Formats: sequence, C-alpha cells, structure tokens
Amino acid sequence: MASDKVVETVIAGNYVEMETEGKPKDVKTKLSSLLWHGGSVYDAWFSCASNQVAQVLLTLPYSFSQLGMLSGILFQIFYGLLGSWTAYLISILYVEYRTRKEREKVNFRNHVIQWFEVLDGLLGKHWRNVGLAFNCTFLLFGSVIQLIACASNIYYINDNLDKRTWTYIFGACCATTVFIPSFHNYRIWSFLGLLMTTYTAWYLTVASLLHGQMEGVKHSGPTKLVLYFTGATNILYTFGGHAVTVEIMHAMWKPQKFKALYLLATLYVLTLTLPSAAAVYWAFGDMLLNHSNAFALLPKSPFRDMAVILMLIHQFITFGFACTPLYFVWEKAIGMHECKSLCKRALVRLPVVIPIWFLAIIFPFFGPINSTVGSLLVSFTVYIIPALAHIFTFRSPSSRQNAVEQPPKFVGRWVGTFIINTFVVVWVLVVGFGFGGWASMVNFIRQIDTFGLFTKCYQCPPPLLPPMPPHQLNATAPSPLHHPHHAH
Repeated sequence: MASDKVVETVIAGNYVEMETEGKPKDVKTKLSSLLWHGGSVYDAWFSCASNQVAQVLLTLPYSFSQLGMLSGILFQIFYGLLGSWTAYLISILYVEYRTRKEREKVNFRNHVIQWFEVLDGLLGKHWRNVGLAFNCTFLLFGSVIQLIACASNIYYINDNLDKRTWTYIFGACCATTVFIPSFHNYRIWSFLGLLMTTYTAWYLTVASLLHGQMEGVKHSGPTKLVLYFTGATNILYTFGGHAVTVEIMHAMWKPQKFKALYLLATLYVLTLTLPSAAAVYWAFGDMLLNHSNAFALLPKSPFRDMAVILMLIHQFITFGFACTPLYFVWEKAIGMHECKSLCKRALVRLPVVIPIWFLAIIFPFFGPINSTVGSLLVSFTVYIIPALAHIFTFRSPSSRQNAVEQPPKFVGRWVGTFIINTFVVVWVLVVGFGFGGWASMVNFIRQIDTFGLFTKCYQCPPPLLPPMPPHQLNATAPSPLHHPHHAH
C-alpha cells in the first residue's frame, strides 16, 4: 500500500502546478492558462484526435476506391483498434520509465521526455538508436506530407500559382512553428484543429450526398493487389498518428490518466472518417483512383472554399505536431534543449525545416506518399517497436511483478497482453510492411515515372488554351502552298 502511494505521488509530480500554487492570478495568467498552457486530460484528447485525422481525411476516399467499400470500413475499424492498443502500450512504457527515473530523483522540470529516451531507459542504447531512427524519419516525412497537402488544397481555391510555388509559400508559413515551445502550448490549436476537421468531414459527407452519384459511376474496387495493399497501408498510416504520444503525455499534469484517451479519440475520429470516405466513394467511385484529394471532385462552392481554408489552417497545426518532436531531438543534439530563451530556441530550430521543405518539392505525390510512409515507417514506429518493447521490458517475472501498471483483466492480464502483442507484430510485419511496402513502392515509383521528380503541379488538370483571335490565327497559320499535307 505504501509503495502504491509512492508511485502515485511520483507520477503525479507536477512542477508547473506546484510552482504556481497559491500565487494570485492576474488577467494575463488566466488568459495564458485558458488559451496557451494546457495539460489536462481534455487537452491530451484534443491533441490526439486532431493530430490523428488531419489531411488523411482527404485521401481516405481514394483508399476506398482502391479497397472497395467493405474492406475500407473494416480496415478503418481494425487499424483504429490496433492503433489504440499500441498507444496504450506506449503510455504504459512511458509511465514505467518516468516512475523509475523519478524514484532516482531525476528532475524533468525543463526536459521533455521522448520515445527514444523511454526505450533507452528501459531497454538500452540499441533500442534507443532504432527507435530514434524510425521516429525521426517518420516525423520528417509526416511534416513533408503536411506541406504537400497545403499546396494540394490551396490550388483548389487559387490555381493562378502551381502547386510547387504554393509549397514554397507554405514552407515559409509552417516555419513559424519554431516559436511554439512544446505540446503544453497547443491548447487552443488542437481544439480549433478538431473543429476544423469535423467541419470538413461533414462537408465531404453532405456535399457528396447532395451531389449524388455521377452518371455511369463504377465501384469496381478492389481490382489489383497493388492498389488493395496501397489503400490498406494508407489506413494503417491514418491510425498511426501516435509517434508523438510520449510528448503529448509528458505535457499532461497527470500522465497516468492517458491510458484510454487514444481509444476515445479514435472512436470520435471514426465518426468523421467512415461517413466522409464512404459518401465520397459512393458518389464518385472509380474516378477517385486518379484524384487522391477528395476536394478535386467536389464542385466549387463557398462551403468547399471554407473546408479548404480550414484544412489549410489545420495542416499548419499538424505540421507543428509532427515537427515539434524533431525540434526537441535537434535541441538535445546541440545542447540547447534546456535553454529558457524562446527566441534562441526558435533560431536553432530553423535548420530542421529546410530538409522538410526540400523533400516536399521533390516528392509532391499527395496520396501515394502517405501509403509509402505508412508501410515503411509507421509500421515499425507505431506498431512493431512498441509491441516488441513491451514484450522485452516485461519478459522477466520480477519486472511483471514490480510493474507500475498491471494489464487489465479483460485482455487476459500478462498472457493475453503478450498474445495480442505477438499478433500485432506478425500482422503488421507481414501485411503492413511486407505486402504494403511492396504495393506502396510500386505505386510510388509509378508516380515518379508518370509525373517525374520536382513536378510542378501533381495531378493538376491540363491548362485550357484560350481561343486565338482571328488576325493572329491568319498571321501564324502556315501557308497551304508550302504545307500541302496540312491543307485539309
């Protein structure tokens, strides 16, 4: 009983709350805590839900066209549950690591714990290196995808500039996320982000139903194995947004309350993704195979413009979510992580944005890049490594006996947990990484062959040539005498 009490006080140790306790709160402090400084269960829920759905909302109808309606729905539910399970495992490992460290009187006042540090503390440096490599690469490409999505979306409001030029512009805008110190400071952003995706999801649903089915619409999916597994890995990617779980947990006042949050966030996200993807696929069918962004097929209207603008703002937020852990890693690498000057930290973070900007210009393949990142990176970062890490951390009887959190009875305690973990590893390795990696790479290489690297405007409609004035037509037309084969 006494040891339980120690664990509770250790984990709940909240430096910021202890420092501000008993101090009078002025208007500025109240406003800051309302909009800026969040660490509650609700903040974490908003962060998880808003980070999970983002621009993938616009590519899920494309996945449905590859998978067919039934497989699309089943994969969303299945990967939603799988993702919630591994987020739960990450939360257990974080609490275990933090408790052990705080018992050793380690102070995390100015230090943000990250996933690779949890792996290092529990399993050693080899696990740390693997976790760091996968996590950083995934977050790097996650940020790249947000930039590509920004350019892809704004083009449907203003096509005076090509998508590559829009990528340059949004790269500069997203670089301002260097000024957001940590996940504590996403309170208002994550709340607004979820409102934005909720509006967009229901706009897609209602607009598709009102539009009705296209004349001669076909729903032939699934037709090819390559397309089927590409679509499946895009959904794997959708519910694999918890590469930032540890950072979100660390921003909570009481991280031990995180356990069921990801599942609750996933259930809400499913109320957005299932109706919108199904409705758009029902309306447009196989046309989506050549239009990975759902906005491309819906008629221009003030409601669509509003959805595009809201998604743009949300992509800026999600860019920050994906990039902030990279900022932390970079700060730690150069010894600036515990610096209290916001401006200095913002300045040293800028080099992180440059490779993201560059990669978004090289590979602007909105849709196919999601599946490729899903199969090659998310499969390990979010599913395989957490499941294996949990098995190895608690493989000895003494570690299971002394675990801070015991597995719940309804999953079968330790035996049930190990069986589920083994299933996750095998399934994701074979289906997600194996078949999914093969299919995604084939599809990705096909995009490079079709459009080329550094393509100016991926999947843009060909420009309509304006009719030439009659006098110009006469002036430039070749003479029939000199070109008899053109005379007809």
